[in-house]
Amino acid sequence: MKGAILEVKNLTKKFGNFLAVDNISFSLKEGEILGFLGPNGAGKTTTIQMLLGVTEPTTGEISYFNKEFKKNKEDILGQINFSSTYISLPWLLTVSESLEVFARLYEINDRKKRIKKLLSEFEVEHLIKKQFYMLSAGEKTRVLLAKAFLNYPKILLLDEPTASLDPDIAIKIREFIKKERREYNVSVLLTSHNMSEVEDMGDRVLVLNHGKIIEEGTPEMLARRVSDCIMELTIPKNLERAISILEENKLTFERDRLRFRITLDEKKVAEILMSLAKAKVNYDEISIDKPDLEDYFLKIVRERND
Repeated sequence: MKGAILEVKNLTKKFGNFLAVDNISFSLKEGEILGFLGPNGAGKTTTIQMLLGVTEPTTGEISYFNKEFKKNKEDILGQINFSSTYISLPWLLTVSESLEVFARLYEINDRKKRIKKLLSEFEVEHLIKKQFYMLSAGEKTRVLLAKAFLNYPKILLLDEPTASLDPDIAIKIREFIKKERREYNVSVLLTSHNMSEVEDMGDRVLVLNHGKIIEEGTPEMLARRVSDCIMELTIPKNLERAISILEENKLTFERDRLRFRITLDEKKVAEILMSLAKAKVNYDEISIDKPDLEDYFLKIVRERND
């Protein structure tokens, strides 16, 4: 990855007395996939609207490719693109007609070939003669993604790009985005409520809450900030002895007959297993689920909202 091709400085947006985005600054590097996380109402969509020029910032600066967005909007918009589950194409136009219009706006060479390739990539070529309003939610999402890639964008702003998609199609979409990043060095700003998606794709993550960036780091780095893990044990006998040890260590656990589900600090796993062994409590099965990005996200949002 090279230097920043999108820079945001002290960006703020107010709607009357409501502060939707509160003095945020961040950058997107060339070839980077940046996850943009936050609960509903955190300011993600408003930020993207400002990055697209749909909404004017109250204060702050946006620069693409070392150019001020406000003064170079037409040139910049030709080099970026956008897709969201929450937008639509003209309802009465067919898929083919809509994509043809956008391809002409972007002055794409060999428009028909480009449209055909993208419809094939997103497995919607059979919908080409259908009007947009006739499509299912998942079909609309895939057509909108095809639109987003039409102009070989240098930067993609993707708002919930795999929402409404079946899991197998969502996986293919993620692989396509990663392939485009490898082949064309595309930079992606990605919002998603699917934590595993961000964990899989994101090089770096920004967490927003109440309009502010409250955390930043790689998915792995953020997940490591959650110390608790879940250990599951199947204990065939000496159950009362096992319960006594868990209670002595003030551990939270659930029991379903012989199966114990224990919440504990990852650093204490070896200590608890040794305590059980010394008490001659044996187990037949063990599994340990380490914290992931979703655990971190839930933890940090709960803390900030308390």
